[in-house]
Amino acid sequence: MPRLFDTQSSEIVEIVPSTEGKFSMYVCGPTVYDEPHLGHGRFTLVYDILRRYLKYRGIEVRFVSNITDVDDKIITRAAELGISAGELAKRYEEVWWDLMERLGVDKPDETPHATDWIAQMLEMVTEMVSTGVAYETTDGVYLEVAKVDGYGLLARQNLADLRSGARVEVDEQKKSPLDFALWKRTPENEWGWESQFGFGRPGWHTECVAMALGILGEGFDLHGGGMDLAFPHHENERAQAIAMGKNFARHWMHNGFVMVGDEKMSKSLGNFTTLKDLLDSTDPRAYRLLVARSHYRSPLEVTTEILQDAARSLERIDAFARRFADVVLQRPEVAPSKDVIDGFNNAMDEDLNSPVGLSYVFEAITRANFALDRAQSEEAVSNAKAALLLLATLGIVVQDRLEVPQEVIALAEQRKVARSERDFAAADRFRDEILQLGYVVEDSDLGFRFRKA
Repeated sequence: MPRLFDTQSSEIVEIVPSTEGKFSMYVCGPTVYDEPHLGHGRFTLVYDILRRYLKYRGIEVRFVSNITDVDDKIITRAAELGISAGELAKRYEEVWWDLMERLGVDKPDETPHATDWIAQMLEMVTEMVSTGVAYETTDGVYLEVAKVDGYGLLARQNLADLRSGARVEVDEQKKSPLDFALWKRTPENEWGWESQFGFGRPGWHTECVAMALGILGEGFDLHGGGMDLAFPHHENERAQAIAMGKNFARHWMHNGFVMVGDEKMSKSLGNFTTLKDLLDSTDPRAYRLLVARSHYRSPLEVTTEILQDAARSLERIDAFARRFADVVLQRPEVAPSKDVIDGFNNAMDEDLNSPVGLSYVFEAITRANFALDRAQSEEAVSNAKAALLLLATLGIVVQDRLEVPQEVIALAEQRKVARSERDFAAADRFRDEILQLGYVVEDSDLGFRFRKA
């Protein structure tokens, strides 16, 4: 099994499924109130790559990722736009799935919506109040973190350190600034639900606990999300499970930020690029490749120059795929290169090291092209098959067929005739005309093929 950095233990550990051959993972999904930015795109790609890799290794994956469709941000944004909170959430959920499709991200096996789990959340709140770990105030119900053993583990800080660093809040009813809302009382003219704790809505940290435990059960294998969620969101999820005496996630995984200069990209800082803007101006595959080229825990810098470099790498991949599209079909008996596969697997098994994994892919592409140039068909096909398999594992779709204008094809046919008649001067003229139209014609045992100039 792969080894991953577990935020809970702060170590790289082997991730052994609780049920052999089956892996359960929960990843916090979007709060649907505005356009997703590049940071949202990164976390979905990281967990999509992990999921694809586990499946490639023969592991059955059950992947759950929620939609937060009730939240203060949704209500505030809806009021600004003069529409209902439900309408806003639906609008931006549709935007989300459209962008995920463009990125090539596979849909989760299950996508629970917070608004469908209100009853289960209230059961949890009732249980925590009845056992004395939560308390009521005039504005809601709060979890008393001082009563939770090991609070602060994901932040690698103890309770005293967290208290000293907490922002001072003007709320004299809370026993500690760290105590957080399980249920918020709200005016009845706002969006909310009737409950034994008064009309209101759930606290954000309560939602994922109800959905993760309700769908995957206790002791599921992995909980993931962006590094910004480790504290307080995931710490507060974990605290609720402990408060109820339940086993929550066995392992925790967090990906790094997308950076703008020295700052993380975020809506609160106002320095974000929307995912839609990027995908409208760049091949979506370039962003996936860029994410795969960076270790998932490292900061990811996104600039025009970096994206252009990723696009050039894609051109190299596509040119390779077009060159070998027919060649590999002619040699079904040749197996993918074991050296390449083993190198890739070893890299990915060690904390999902996709940058090193990709280096094996590009090395295989180089070897394949070199071998084919020297008519070493078996060596070429073996490396090509490995590269194509591993690109698919990373979710990088190759474009192995080039759309070529009929005019260019006609010139290539005339060049072919000229060559057969040994009229090389005419053949060279046709070649130059093809080049002026933006294409390079190459000869092979299978005839001619094209690539972009």
